[in-house]
Amino acid sequence: MTIQTVSTNRSYGGVQGVYRHASQATGTDMVFSVYAPPHAEGAKLPVVWYLSGLTCTHANVTEKGEFRKACAELGLIFVAPDTSPRGPDVPGDANNAYDFGLGAGFYVDATQEPFARNYRMWSYVTDELPKIVSGNFPVDAKRQSIMGHSMGGHGALTVALRNPHRYRAASAFAPIVAPSQVPWGIKALTGYLGPNKDAWRNHDTVALIEDGAKYSGFLVDVGEADNFLKEQLKPELLQAACAKANIELTLRRQPGYDHSYYFISTFMSDHLHWHAERLKG
Repeated sequence: MTIQTVSTNRSYGGVQGVYRHASQATGTDMVFSVYAPPHAEGAKLPVVWYLSGLTCTHANVTEKGEFRKACAELGLIFVAPDTSPRGPDVPGDANNAYDFGLGAGFYVDATQEPFARNYRMWSYVTDELPKIVSGNFPVDAKRQSIMGHSMGGHGALTVALRNPHRYRAASAFAPIVAPSQVPWGIKALTGYLGPNKDAWRNHDTVALIEDGAKYSGFLVDVGEADNFLKEQLKPELLQAACAKANIELTLRRQPGYDHSYYFISTFMSDHLHWHAERLKG
């Protein structure tokens, strides 16, 4: 699986790279970023996957996430894929809304036309891209974890719940924990998966837990000044589901913080240290 190097930059002794490849999953070119920390030749390193939110590409966290210093100190590879397929032939929202279509793939494999051909982000982030990264970077496939923001927090938690033996840790910033119950999720899941709500449950963190999915525990940060907290995020639903299922949840409500990368970058190091503890050995 050939990748093209878009750019590389030295940072904290490691290399921040941006790469492009032709995706079989999406039928488009896809761009992703990888930070590889300084390491001995031949070493295999743990990898943290980061899934971004609505309107984002790989670039948002790469440029604003402030993860490289911690990753260099902890010896973590950090991978950030795009949020959706892109290109002139990729269908988007009919009204050019920000919360569906381009930049809003929601980490599902669409079954509805005209989206089913390209919007296969579940397969991309759980199958195709991991194979590409493992084939081109010094990744220890037995030591993986996943995290994300907002729509990407939804993606990270659902990916972890459905693949608990692959990902040793999962955390999120301001995740959409119950997309079946909030406007962003209802719009996206209807558009990509159709009106049958039973088909949505595999892509809804709260529903997965209600249906018996288990995980070792989650770390979740939300900002108390987040404009989306009450209508779209509803962390209390995750708290209740985890309590009922005896899943450990560290839910931190951060006073004064909003939904932005100022919030994410503030607590990124906390999350990476938490992941590193679970990726040891």
